[in-house]
Amino acid sequence: MPRTAQDGPNARSLFTEPAFAGFGPSRFLPDGNDGEWHLAKWKSTKQLRQIVRESVPKRPGVYAMLDRHNRVIYVGKAKNLRSRLLSYFRPASRHPKAGKIIARTRWLVWEHAADELAALLRELELIRRYRPRYNVLGQPGRERYRYLCVGRGPAAYAYVTREPTGKEPACYGPFVGRDQLSAAARRLNDHFRLRDCSSAQRMHFAEDAGLFDVPRAPGCLRHELGLCLGPCAGFTTRRACATAARSLRKFLDGDDDTILLQLKNAMAEAAALQHYERAGSLRDRLAEVDWLAQRLATLRTSREQAAMVYSLAGHDGKPVWYLMNRGQVWAAVSEPTDDESRRRVRDLLEAVAASIPKVGRTCVDSVLLVSAWFRRRPDERARLRPAEDVLAELRDPSP
Repeated sequence: MPRTAQDGPNARSLFTEPAFAGFGPSRFLPDGNDGEWHLAKWKSTKQLRQIVRESVPKRPGVYAMLDRHNRVIYVGKAKNLRSRLLSYFRPASRHPKAGKIIARTRWLVWEHAADELAALLRELELIRRYRPRYNVLGQPGRERYRYLCVGRGPAAYAYVTREPTGKEPACYGPFVGRDQLSAAARRLNDHFRLRDCSSAQRMHFAEDAGLFDVPRAPGCLRHELGLCLGPCAGFTTRRACATAARSLRKFLDGDDDTILLQLKNAMAEAAALQHYERAGSLRDRLAEVDWLAQRLATLRTSREQAAMVYSLAGHDGKPVWYLMNRGQVWAAVSEPTDDESRRRVRDLLEAVAASIPKVGRTCVDSVLLVSAWFRRRPDERARLRPAEDVLAELRDPSP
């Protein structure tokens, strides 16, 4: 039988503990408390599976795998901790990566969370804290941020870069997902017929033609395919290129979504004519452009969104208030029930509402996480309340 040892009020070990003192405090746990965490040693697969089945609850939380040096090598989250951890013991159905993690694991740690959102936020926090070798998403230095820029004249076009110079006529981001962003930029250049060649390619506009100017061949096939205006071979003017670039920027600024409507209509028309190959191609283009449109909308909303309070009932039924500003969660507190807790929450909410955080590199993952939460659960938006309304009630709690 496994034996139990105590290590502080919130920690319980099923075996002798290594030099691990828990995940530590979190701004995403109610009132900044340490989480209730548990630890078990990986003596055998059969034994640990039995421990998980008997000791891990069916509730939200996070977990971590530690190697023989007590280093955190993987952090995960789950809506149902028991089901998620038991999935690691199914070799026939688990992901190959899970097998590699299991092979290097000697200790299993799990921590309860108030609800699923708390588990999501806590996971991201722990990945940034420990930088586990088997986590990629959300880890600084592993997932590199990219920006979508419009510029590089004389014929501007959309391109992706890791380090904007600050001299670009337009710059959007940061974004997570190099491949998706590059694909979207390529689709936009095709749609607006902008060049996408290197800056080494010389431009020859129609108005630059001399009296005895010889015909020039395009530098690629995009003009012949109707995907480029052909500024390198004198097929267009500077004004036409500038107009196309302005149309692109209107889409990126959220002022014109014609491209999405055109792709949707073209896809529906191709499907109606049973041109399924073309419909599939248009579907892929639409998905790539729509991916970018959603993330642009998220960043715009986050930069403009005022402070809010999101109330969510926890696993135990007790409401948790998530204090948000600019699309990010900055603190989690239990719903106040007396004068002292109301005063404490009021002071914290005033501080969150007064801050003006920027949506930059260090917080874009958090912004996207919160945005995805509400996008998948649109009904939850009804639980959002302006901070100023909540503050008014906290200052005057009388009915």
